[in-house]
Formats: sequence, C-alpha cells, structure tokens
Amino acid sequence: MLVIRYNRTGRRNKPLFRLVVQEKAIAPGGRHIEVVGNWNPHKKEGGFKKDRIEYWMGKGAQASDSVHNLLISQGIIAGEKRAVRMDHPKKEENASPEEVVSAEEKTPSKEAKI
Repeated sequence: MLVIRYNRTGRRNKPLFRLVVQEKAIAPGGRHIEVVGNWNPHKKEGGFKKDRIEYWMGKGAQASDSVHNLLISQGIIAGEKRAVRMDHPKKEENASPEEVVSAEEKTPSKEAKI
C-alpha cells in the first residue's frame, strides 16, 4: 500500500520535511518513489506538487493523518481533518505495597547476616 508521509530533513532542532510517496512498510527515511512537496513548520510555508499529489491519491495512495491535515489546510484536498494523537510512553507508577513486601523478602537484611 502506498502512503504519502513526512520525511524529516534539516539540522538538529531545526526540522524541515519532505512529503514523499512510498510503501507503508518502508521506514519513513528510507527509499521513496517520489517527492511531492516540502514543508517548513517554522515559517508555516511549503511547496506542493498539487497535480502529483492528486495523481498518487487517485492511484490509491493514502495520506498519513498529519499530512492529510496539512493538505486540507493548504487547500490541496477537501474533507474533514483527522484527529492526530501521539502516544506518550507510560510512566511507571509507585509500586504497590505487595510488590514492596516481596522485594524486601528477596533482599537479605544486614541483621540476618549477624
């Protein structure tokens, strides 16, 4: 399946993005079929090949959620924006009292050695 997604370029802390068409299974920075645009998030400007984007979407390419929202805001495609949710790594909460007791049982105390 083909997908239109971002490919990050630029320097550290100053990202620039290319919009590329590639297979979904290939890593975003990997081999792509065609570059169909670019986006500078700092200046909120970019260059898009509207005819090539429409061509690939007509061939069945799907835009990622972020790219889809960008194309709608730039007026290249019509439709509703999609909700983009980023999963944050779960923080480990404090251990339950049962886990603390079992950990204490496994650790020999200094008094036991005397």
